[in-house]
Amino acid sequence: MNPDLQLLQPYPFEKLAALKGKVTAPLGKTHIALSIGEPKHPTPNFISQETVEHLATISNYPKTAGLDVLREAISTWLIQRYALPHNAIDPATQVLPVNGTREALFAFAQCVVDRSRNPLVLMPNPFYQIYEGAALLSGAQPGYLNTLENTNYLPDFSNVSTTTWQRCQLLYICSPGNPTGAVIDIETYTSLIKLADQYDFIIAADECYSELYFDESKPPTGLLEAAHHVGQNDFERCIVFHSLSKRSNVPGLRSGFVAGDAKIISQFLKYRTYHGCAMPIANQLASVKAWQDEKHVQQNRRLYREKFNTVLDLLRPVLEVTQPAASFYLWVKTPIDDRLFAQQLFATQNVTVLPGSFLSRTENNLNPGSGYVRIALVAPLNECIDAAQRIRHFVENL
Repeated sequence: MNPDLQLLQPYPFEKLAALKGKVTAPLGKTHIALSIGEPKHPTPNFISQETVEHLATISNYPKTAGLDVLREAISTWLIQRYALPHNAIDPATQVLPVNGTREALFAFAQCVVDRSRNPLVLMPNPFYQIYEGAALLSGAQPGYLNTLENTNYLPDFSNVSTTTWQRCQLLYICSPGNPTGAVIDIETYTSLIKLADQYDFIIAADECYSELYFDESKPPTGLLEAAHHVGQNDFERCIVFHSLSKRSNVPGLRSGFVAGDAKIISQFLKYRTYHGCAMPIANQLASVKAWQDEKHVQQNRRLYREKFNTVLDLLRPVLEVTQPAASFYLWVKTPIDDRLFAQQLFATQNVTVLPGSFLSRTENNLNPGSGYVRIALVAPLNECIDAAQRIRHFVENL
């Protein structure tokens, strides 16, 4: 067996299941799950119909590079979304469809990390655990950059040492962030691009929550947008990861893409050809329709805005909680230990939330997720209201 498998920690939801297994939920209350970031809004019918209409394509092998029409639709979307010049993205060389960002984020490290050079892979802390697992199985050491309240829940890149940057081969960033919803501004992106040029590392920007924001006039900035802003029109060392799962409520479609530096995309395509992970043609054709439509995405944001407004009004009197810059998560300070909070909330109210300490590691004698829980407002509005009322009752009776 690969000895690096022994380095992997249990996934947060394994830890959560063990924590909940020590108590019993009340019989008189239905369960409300707010722990997993799985969208529950209805999948748009036109996406489902497009999949069904092309089921006959299961008789054909899909190409790893994907259909031309899909890469073109993605390229057009990127250009429109980030106000890039009309020819800024070459769909033939700078876009690669993937089966959701999860598998791509993991596979990417296996492709780009040179394990012979004592590699370091940096990531925010708390983080999406795929980053850590990808680093470990690529033969790299994970490096954790704490995201704290006093830095607006973003890493303080200015305090990263020269020695650390010199070892860094890959930097994972997530904006809007999971679990905090924090958004990286264009100035920070610009400084990271300059650092990547100076120290020769790759920036892997996980932007799968990019379309879940609250002000229709202020969508979050993206890495490719920032690269163009500083005149780096070939997007050297910059790769972005996007997904339809959250944007279009199709987590089961497993559809996303990577885009950016053509040289890196070329090598990642080579890796993926051996990896054997081409997207089914029916999924690709459904994805084309999804990337070409914005009306359903605007409706999706409206539903999340309604839930945030209602839930925040219910929780603010008893918890220190604010609306994030984007995403569908609330990052909530807990009045007691976050693990005990989650366990006792389940035991008394049958509501499941995720302890923040399960999403982070101790770095510099601090676990930045400790004392927080992540609440995913993915359930229907009535369930979110019910859950918020139960959480409030639980806190009031601590």
